[in-house]
Order: sequence, then C-alpha cells, then structure tokens
Amino acid sequence: MTTATAAASAPSAKGHPRGLYLLFFTEAFERFQYYGMRAFLVLYLVDASRGLGWSRGQALSLYGTYTGLVYLTPVLGGYIADRFFGQRLSVVLGGTLMMCGQFLCAVKSVPTLYAGLLILILGNGFFKANISTMVGQLYAPGDRRRDSAFTIFYMGINLGGLVGPLLAGGVAENVDWSFGFALSGVGMAIGVATFLALKGKLLPGIGTLKEKPSAEAVKRFLRALAIAVVVLAALAWLAIWGPLAGRVNWDYVLLTAILGTMFGFFVYLTFFGKLKKEERDRVIVIFVLALFVVFFWAAFEQAGGLMNLYTDTKVDRGLFTLTIPTTWFQSVNSIFIVGFAPLFAMLWTWLAARGKEPRTPTKMALGLLLVSVGFVLMYGAAKQSAAEGKAALLWVVGAYLFHTWGELALSPVGLSMVTKLAPTKFASALMGVWFLSNAAANKLAGMLGGAAERVGDQTMFGIIVLGTAAAGLVLLTLSGTLTRMMHGAEDVTPAPAASPATAS
Repeated sequence: MTTATAAASAPSAKGHPRGLYLLFFTEAFERFQYYGMRAFLVLYLVDASRGLGWSRGQALSLYGTYTGLVYLTPVLGGYIADRFFGQRLSVVLGGTLMMCGQFLCAVKSVPTLYAGLLILILGNGFFKANISTMVGQLYAPGDRRRDSAFTIFYMGINLGGLVGPLLAGGVAENVDWSFGFALSGVGMAIGVATFLALKGKLLPGIGTLKEKPSAEAVKRFLRALAIAVVVLAALAWLAIWGPLAGRVNWDYVLLTAILGTMFGFFVYLTFFGKLKKEERDRVIVIFVLALFVVFFWAAFEQAGGLMNLYTDTKVDRGLFTLTIPTTWFQSVNSIFIVGFAPLFAMLWTWLAARGKEPRTPTKMALGLLLVSVGFVLMYGAAKQSAAEGKAALLWVVGAYLFHTWGELALSPVGLSMVTKLAPTKFASALMGVWFLSNAAANKLAGMLGGAAERVGDQTMFGIIVLGTAAAGLVLLTLSGTLTRMMHGAEDVTPAPAASPATAS
C-alpha cells in the first residue's frame, strides 16, 4: 500500500476515512438531481395541460429507456477511467454533464428533452461506477469496515433521494415542471463544486491514474469511440426517421443489447482477460449475482414508473385535511433507508463479530424475498382500488417499507462485493458491468409497467410477486456454491486502531 493510500484509509475519529464523507456528500447531490427528476418525469410526460401529453405507455417506455441507459453507460465510463482519466476526473466530468442535461430538460420541448436526457445518460456513465470504486479504494483488502462504509455511502445516496422528490419534485408538480428540472441541475452544481474544493485534501492518492496510457492505446480508443458514435448515430436514424421507424420493437432490442453486453464482457474477461483461476471464479460470481439483481431492480424500479402513476390515479392520498403530492411518495423509500441503514450496518457488524454474518449471496436472496412481500401489498392495494375506486395509502407505504428492507439487504453489499471480487485492473469496468444489471432491470421495469395497461395493475403486481420470490429461492439454493467460488474474499482482518493524528 502506498503512503497516500495508507493515509486515505486511516480512520477518522468516527472510525472511517474522512474522504468517505466527501464522497457521501457528492453522491447525495448527484442522487438529489436524479431522484428529484425521476419523481416527476412520467408525470410531466403524461400531463396534457402543463406537460407533453403523452400516453401512459409512451411515458413508461421512455422512462424505462432513460433509466436503463443511465446504468448502461457506466461500463464505458469505468473503462475510460481505468485507462485514461482516473476516477477523480471522471466524477467531475460526469457531474458537470448531468448539470447541463437538467438545464436542457427545463426547456419545454421534445428535442431539448431528448438532448438533455442523452447528456444525463453520458454524464452518469462517467460518474456512477467511478465514485463507488473510490469508496472501495479507501480501504485495504480484508478491512472489516468496508461493508459498513458502503452502507454509510448508501445513506448519502438516499439522503439525496429523500430531499430530491420533496424539493425538486414538489416544485415541479405544484409550480412548474421546468423549475423542477432547473432545481435538480443546481443541486448537481453544488455537488461538483464541493468535490473540486476538497478532493485534494480528503482523497490523497485516491482516484488517480497510477500510470499514463501510451499514445498507441489512446489512438486505439479514439478509433473505437469514433466507430461506436457512427454506428449509434446510424441506428438512431434507422429507428427514428429511417425505414425501421415504427416497424421494430426497440424496447426488446435495447433489453437484448444490454444483456448481450453483459454476457459479452463476461466472456471476454473469462477467456481473454488473462485471469488466474481464482480471479476467474470471482468474476463468474459477479456475473451470476448480477443476473439475479436484474429481478430485484425490475421490481423495485416500478417505484418511479407504474407505482408512481398508480399512486397518482388510484390511491387516496388524503391525510387529515391535506392531499399529499404524488412526487412526495418517491421520498418514502429514502426516509426508510435513512432510518434503517444504521440499524442494518450495526446488525451486520454485530453478526460479524460473532461469526454469524450471512454471506453476500444469502443477503441478496433475502432482498429478493423482501421485495416480493412488498408487491404482495401492492396486489392488495390493486384489489381494493378495483373494488372501491381508491386504495388506502398505507398499502403503498407498507410496500415501500419492505422494498427498503430488501434494498438494504441487497444493494450496499452488492457494491461492496464487486470491490472485493473484481481483479484490480478491471475494477471500475466490473463495477460498470454490475450497473448493467440495473440497466437491464430498468428497461424491463418500463416494459412491465407498460404491459400493465393491457393485463391490469393487479395481474402485473401478482406476476412480480411470483418472479421475485422464485428468483430469491433459487439464489438461496446457490448461495453455498457461490460463496466457495469467492475464495475467501469476504474473510476479514481486524480494523486498524484510530490514531489521534488522523482524527477529523
């Protein structure tokens, strides 16, 4: 370990490196802009008076495409960071692009909406995988603080997810949609400015390239990038204006492309990545768990799409003499996260100290089962609204509670697991592959939400219950095998004692 990295991994007075809290703050503002806009995007699209007046199916299709591509680009962003930019520069570039994307979306027109969403997608690609990788770089291999650090980091994600819908979503829904987009952009600007001001002091040696890329490597990358841009531009022309416009179901094409990218990168690493057997087994574990995570997020991400529209039209949102804005329900999950994340962190630490902490595959199986229970409640809500016209809001709040518990069991430990298992030279790229599971899931979520228009909300909620429960039980069965293939990556060493010299 280098001197700089050792300094960065030294604990603060609260037991964690001080750089963790800068990453926490930066991620909180990035999630503010993302979840703030996510809370009202489909509502803006279907609003015939103040918005674009799209159909529900069109809105959910675009929502699924946007949220899917947001998690697809981190593969490229991680690759570029590993080889050319480093994680620090990538985070700054990504945040700046997302700020500009929100401001473009604030202009009420279809062309600027598409342009803004495209810039947001590209910016997220540079930001998402790399800031999570930097959290992992703060800790030496085997440091038992790593899982709790990712849970703390996850609280930053959900702090932004809590405030974004309340402020940006509330302003958008009750004042003007454009103001919601603009406020999201301002939040991202604050996050980037803070990171730029403090990264040198709080992140010494973290997120920087260890060696400069060769001129030949840069040339090869630029050639590949130019070819990719030309191919994507040609596909866009064929899909929107060319002979394939209206003749191809691009939802299925995109979902297949995302899953194909996952599989292709997995095959490349496994057979051509020059990995040792132990490293290859660990990459296989990442890939298998990523496939199961698709089931989880395809269910969970109904929150911003199908559940959002369902809450808007079929839930009694009255509380005493007030009517709760639809966008505010998007903060319920984050409120539960902030409340329960410290308890989950304490639970894992308490169990680990006694040698009883569940391994990562078991925790993730539990997450799938919990999200399934949440949709049992949504099934009950749909049954009530079908009979009585409106469902009680407690059904939705209860569903978000179980979804939160499932998220805490699955998502933070998943991020931590990738940093433990990924070979160092492919660390950011494999974090990007992990987010590909979110990309496929988000696109699938939009497709499932759109299908609810044909089969009915109650039937769709029932399908999600069965799918996530089955996936959870299968993963629970495979848990032992996957744990053995990790080759002790989850074994821990004692945390270093805090030093007064490093106290914040």
